[in-house]
Amino acid sequence: MRLKIVQAGEPVLRQRARELSRDEIRSAEIRQLIEWMRETMRDAPGVGLAAPQVGLALQLAVIEDPGDLQKAIPAERLAERGRRPVPFHVLVNPSLTLEGTPVEFFEGCLSVSGFLGLVPRAPRARVACLDEKGKPVTIEADGWYARILQHEIDHLQGTLYLDRMHSRSFTTLENLNRHWNDLPVAQAKARLGVP
Repeated sequence: MRLKIVQAGEPVLRQRARELSRDEIRSAEIRQLIEWMRETMRDAPGVGLAAPQVGLALQLAVIEDPGDLQKAIPAERLAERGRRPVPFHVLVNPSLTLEGTPVEFFEGCLSVSGFLGLVPRAPRARVACLDEKGKPVTIEADGWYARILQHEIDHLQGTLYLDRMHSRSFTTLENLNRHWNDLPVAQAKARLGVP
């Protein structure tokens, strides 16, 4: 079942989501929700989806960055972003530790449909969370995977990428593809007048 993805302006996207108990995590309802979120994310298509994006203020997100989504991206852009395939997994009640000097790339969101902006994010992230069975997990990530984790965990805190982006870089997807996507980030920043 494909769930409705709520868009910017919905109050649920601006509130801190509540944690789930281990009993809730193991419930049939949450197992079903995870499956529906996976289907919704893949159908969109996206690389992450947090429960607030489907209208539920729960500390739950699903992530997957399959190789087929990366096929159309030139190898040099994949390397610049540190983007590699990430298998499907679930984050519940995550806490985040960041490392390194922030790097900037264009970032979009299924809840801000059709737009992107340059967002500074830490290049490395460590996440302590529970998995879909309620077991503790620690995730060490770098590059694009670290960016995805930060983006989805922001959703659980009521934060959108819009709050972190360089406002001068805000663009439509069409204009990103026409003007900015084929440029190295430093060159796009210079042309946009982003410090």
